[in-house]
Amino acid sequence: MIDCITRIPYGRWPIFLISLFLIMRKLLSYSCNLMPRLLLAAGLLLATLAPAIAAPPMPALPAATSAYFAKFIDENGNVNYGALKRNPLELKALVHRYETFDASAATDRDREAFYLNAYNVMVISEVAAHYPAASVQKIPGFFDKNLVTVAGEKMTLNDLEAKKLREPFHDPRVHFALVCGAKGCPRFNRQAFVGNQVDAQLTVQARKVLQDPKFIRVDDKDKKVLVSEIFKWYEADFKATGKTTLAYLNQFRDSKPIPTTYAVDYYPYDWALNDRK
Repeated sequence: MIDCITRIPYGRWPIFLISLFLIMRKLLSYSCNLMPRLLLAAGLLLATLAPAIAAPPMPALPAATSAYFAKFIDENGNVNYGALKRNPLELKALVHRYETFDASAATDRDREAFYLNAYNVMVISEVAAHYPAASVQKIPGFFDKNLVTVAGEKMTLNDLEAKKLREPFHDPRVHFALVCGAKGCPRFNRQAFVGNQVDAQLTVQARKVLQDPKFIRVDDKDKKVLVSEIFKWYEADFKATGKTTLAYLNQFRDSKPIPTTYAVDYYPYDWALNDRK
């Protein structure tokens, strides 16, 4: 019975509850002695149904974000900043939803997905505001001084990354999901993150990025591997997993593991704008 009731569409709950009240009222008219039992039954029923009555999750915002990414980001992860700057109202509307979203009632997974998407959306918005800057490094205070509003809070992009993602979740995979507006970043994932899928999505993204020969450059001739400076900047995050750099990489490289005897070094980060021209 409960399974059938929980399938009632969200918008029909007020009608259902009124009907339930009227039925109970009719039954009470037959005998006042039934009141304690009926009240107890009603309380148990409503307690069981509470999760079903709760507001639905937030699939609409990730869906809108995915649609926006698909429209302005190509398969190589380059952003058409020129086109999106010519259509400012669409970006403004999306940014407004991230600015006003109430994250306090969200689950941990929904919050993680929300802040991952928020970071990427805010980077796009900030780049568009200063376009045609050739690099985010040419925009003063881009990461550490300029403020954005996310879920009602003002913060820098660095704070958004550190305080909303790195510190609460302790998951180095976020570094392969955040795109800072540079060609040296991991390739943009055009599919927005969704709370009940975020763990699987982060794993898929890590596999794509860490098997990309442009991002992880294996030199079998010299028996070495060149990795992004992300692994240097966030060394503490990766060390916290208890794995060496090669061990961390290999868990996501499927059939292409890097021999553990290979030397590890870094290639220079490419700060050129990830612009689709």
